[in-house]
Amino acid sequence: MGAGHPLLRHRPFYGAGLAESRLGSLLSGKPRDSYVLSTKVGRVILDEVESGDRELGEKGGLFEHGRPNRMLDEWTAPATERSIEDSLKRLGVDRLDIVWVHDIAQDFHGDLWLQKFEEARTGAFRVLARLRDEGVIKGWGLGVNRTEPIELTLALDEPQPDGFLLAGRYTLLDHAHALQRLLPMAEEQDVSMVVGGPYSSGVLAGGAHFEYQQAPPEIVERVGKIKALAERYGVSIKAAALQFSLAHPAAVAAIPGATRPSRIAEDVAALDEDVPAAFWQELRALGLVSPAAPLPGGA
Repeated sequence: MGAGHPLLRHRPFYGAGLAESRLGSLLSGKPRDSYVLSTKVGRVILDEVESGDRELGEKGGLFEHGRPNRMLDEWTAPATERSIEDSLKRLGVDRLDIVWVHDIAQDFHGDLWLQKFEEARTGAFRVLARLRDEGVIKGWGLGVNRTEPIELTLALDEPQPDGFLLAGRYTLLDHAHALQRLLPMAEEQDVSMVVGGPYSSGVLAGGAHFEYQQAPPEIVERVGKIKALAERYGVSIKAAALQFSLAHPAAVAAIPGATRPSRIAEDVAALDEDVPAAFWQELRALGLVSPAAPLPGGA
């Protein structure tokens, strides 16, 4: 978010390619250099049509009216090349700005996540590094909900990513772990971070969900303390959440998500809202943010 060209973020998983096709129709009349375009690899959309119900995880309801094509989870070199080729066709463009290697983490694969990571290391990582050299993409990285896959990637003696999309792990409610090892590594290697889910699935924006589930009592209590402090200073909790997530030197953008257009206007206003330094200082004094977390404006 912020100044510059709009960032258009999609992935093949959304509607089994339907979202990319729709976006491609919209972009057909736009100059290619007027926007920044990202997508993901890790799921290949096949021509084969599936019948019956499909298990699409906690967000399955969002895609129930998508295309019925079968989707294959795979991070090999051939699958990555096909995924990129298909995304370019659906989007109607000749190049991509950012490609994220998606979901190679514990929350999707449990004890098998290291096996999936190795598949991506020897497949997707190397293909994307080559495509970056060829100019088909401008940059690549990991798009995950856990810190460990990114830490492992940054420690590799191989072509390095240009950035990473870290969802839910650098918010007002969950940031201490990322500050221990991941973010110092990213700063040292000059790798940027896009903060996904700065509102922690909505609980920091007036919703009831945390990590895509009903927020537990301890999270509700913590949010209540932050909200009470924000109200005392005349600060919106959205502004507090969004500005905190973007205050780290490695953070270059945030993806708040929006259920309707008016929410986007709220997010933009939250970026520009004046938040007193005293608010941040008291937030830290109350133990609601880590002592190691950079605060907006150097508060």
